[in-house]
Amino acid sequence: MELIINGLSKTYANGVKALDNVSLTIPTGMFGLLGPNGAGKSTLMRILATLQEADSGSVMLGDLDVLKQRHEVRKVLGYLPQEFGVYPRVSAYDMLDHIALLKGVVHNGERKALVEALLQKVNLWEHRKRRISGFSGGMKQRFGIAQSLIGEPKLIIVDEPTAGLDPGERNRFYNLLTEIGENVVVILSTHIVQDVQELCRNMAIINKGRLLFAGAPSDALNEVKGRIWEKSIAKSELEAHQATHKVISNKLIAGRPIIHVYSELRPEGFTPAEASLEDVFFSHINGAFNTVVA
Repeated sequence: MELIINGLSKTYANGVKALDNVSLTIPTGMFGLLGPNGAGKSTLMRILATLQEADSGSVMLGDLDVLKQRHEVRKVLGYLPQEFGVYPRVSAYDMLDHIALLKGVVHNGERKALVEALLQKVNLWEHRKRRISGFSGGMKQRFGIAQSLIGEPKLIIVDEPTAGLDPGERNRFYNLLTEIGENVVVILSTHIVQDVQELCRNMAIINKGRLLFAGAPSDALNEVKGRIWEKSIAKSELEAHQATHKVISNKLIAGRPIIHVYSELRPEGFTPAEASLEDVFFSHINGAFNTVVA
């Protein structure tokens, strides 16, 4: 099963071009979609989730036309948006049972077995009688994954799933997503580079509605290997370095900025840095490559 996106574009009424001729082929497994806030990720996710129309282009999930066969696509779609609403006074079990009924699991015995299996899968069985309003952020996200798995979906979309989670919950969520991604297409939309680095076999970088990179994280790292350099500088020197080098990122360590620059040759005073996926991300976002995937 593949999700094939071809020439997808979307411009809003205020003139903002959210997607600009985006083409991607997404295979079975975990696929990371990286981009800063406002890059167009959520617009793409809503279009793929049949919640929004595109201006032009096509999207095929196997034999299904995602843009034209919305009802059929929804039967094989699992969607976990960045924020999802639930009835706050309803228990996890009753809420999942209700969602399963809405998704067409009408036989009581079948639905009971499904709900129990899903609650076990996402490690919420012991909390099944608790109101969802009393769940932690990580528990709510795990419940969101459970509801997205109803109906044996072929495509699962998760939008910024680990924002606000503590490290323990984040790791549990990683493990759950990895297990799910073995047999279906899972698209992970995020601005957290670590999420993609730890979970995804394939990825894309999008910014200002345009596709900047598509491929394996290892290929992305090879793009910048031997071209990332670092230096500790005084805060007062940052502006001057930005004027003379392709500074792709800077962060404070012990009160001093550590800058990373992209350069084919070693700049004077800099030392080699071990390239990370974060360097790839910032190199593309900050225009170090000045290229766009066709």
